[in-house]
Amino acid sequence: MGTVAVYAGSFDPITRGHEDLIRRSCEFVDKLVVAVARNSSKKPLFTADERVELIRKATGSDPAVEVRQFQGLLVNFAREVGASLIIRGLRAVSDFEYEFQMALMNRNLSPGLETVFMVPSVETTYISSSIIREIAQYGGALDGLVHPAVAEALKAKFAAGSQE
Repeated sequence: MGTVAVYAGSFDPITRGHEDLIRRSCEFVDKLVVAVARNSSKKPLFTADERVELIRKATGSDPAVEVRQFQGLLVNFAREVGASLIIRGLRAVSDFEYEFQMALMNRNLSPGLETVFMVPSVETTYISSSIIREIAQYGGALDGLVHPAVAEALKAKFAAGSQE
C-alpha cells in the first residue's frame, strides 16, 4: 500500500492553508487520510458531515486523498487506517509547544507512529479557520482564503443564522 499519513483537525472550515498542506503532503505519501475530528468539547459551525463534504469539494478527486471522520485517540485512528505518519501544520512558534507535547505523547502511545511538522506557504501563513469564520460572519470577502464552495457554505450558514 505504501506510506499512509493522517492529517487530522477540526477543519471548521477547511482553508486554503489546509489545502496547501494536503497538496504538499501528497508529494511524499502514497495516501493521505484527512481526518475530521468529532470533538465533543468544541461547538463547530459546521457538522462533521458538512466538513467532510467541504473538504471533498476543496480537494477534488485526488485518489491519494481520503476524507473520514474520527473520534477518540488519533493514534487509534492512525492504526485503524494503517498510517505510519501524522501530519501537523505549524503556523507560528506559539503552535509548537502544544504540538510538540502531542507528538511525544502520540509516540509514547504508538512507538511506530511518527509526526511530521509542516510549515504553511508564505501566502497562507496568516489564515486560520477561526479568522475565516469571523470574516464570514461579518460579510467580509473570502476570495483566495477558502475554496469557493466553502465561501458559499459560510455565506449560507451565516445568512440562516441571521434569520433566527
